[in-house]
Amino acid sequence: MIYSMFAMIILTFVVAGYLLKLRIDAVKAGTVKLSVFRLNNPAEMPTTMLQTSSNYSNLFEMPMLFYIAGTLAIILNLQTPTMIILSWLFVAVRAAHSWIHITSNNVVRRFQAFVMSSICMLLMWIILVWQYSTVHMY
Repeated sequence: MIYSMFAMIILTFVVAGYLLKLRIDAVKAGTVKLSVFRLNNPAEMPTTMLQTSSNYSNLFEMPMLFYIAGTLAIILNLQTPTMIILSWLFVAVRAAHSWIHITSNNVVRRFQAFVMSSICMLLMWIILVWQYSTVHMY
């Protein structure tokens, strides 16, 4: 699971890098004043920058549950093929979510990706708790 967790971290850094590029380009072009970033005032930011910023924030919400589940699975030696497949599916769907959010921002497609990643996360936690309970049953 460490590889899928690393892939999720790479996704986060890719989105962060893209957001940084958008911000630098906007300041250089004069479309956004540097002072806008003191409070991140949405009224003064281009749509693409807002979408990317929102997506970057999203990468610190649901994925935190992913990192915790992955870490526990590794520490408790509860990595199964099903957990590993679900972890990669989670990363793939979150990558799709980021792509949709940053590009077309199709709300229906983005919601579908969110629901799929939520289902993956719930299943990972159910499996993790189930395996822990059966291994540590006295």
